[in-house]
Amino acid sequence: MCRNIRVLHNFDPPTTDDEVREAAVQFVRKVSGSTRPSRANAEAFERAVDEIALATRRLLDDLVTKAPPKNREREAIKGRARHEKRMEREVRTRTAAT
Repeated sequence: MCRNIRVLHNFDPPTTDDEVREAAVQFVRKVSGSTRPSRANAEAFERAVDEIALATRRLLDDLVTKAPPKNREREAIKGRARHEKRMEREVRTRTAAT
């Protein structure tokens, strides 16, 4: 999974439409292979973002869980810790290879 796309389900406060749209933009960027579409492709790019955001919102609204809502701050701290661990492994791997 693209590391820039984050879990959006089961948060308190609930995921905002802006967060859903940002995830849709990241998905379309990844799939299209372009961070900024050309003028010729801008309309298709935006339409795809809108459709994916709508489908994502519907999905989030329809999902059911018995798990308690996640805390955004705690999830961000865990994400930073995972990132740091990944970076440490990469440094060790590069150092061992030289």
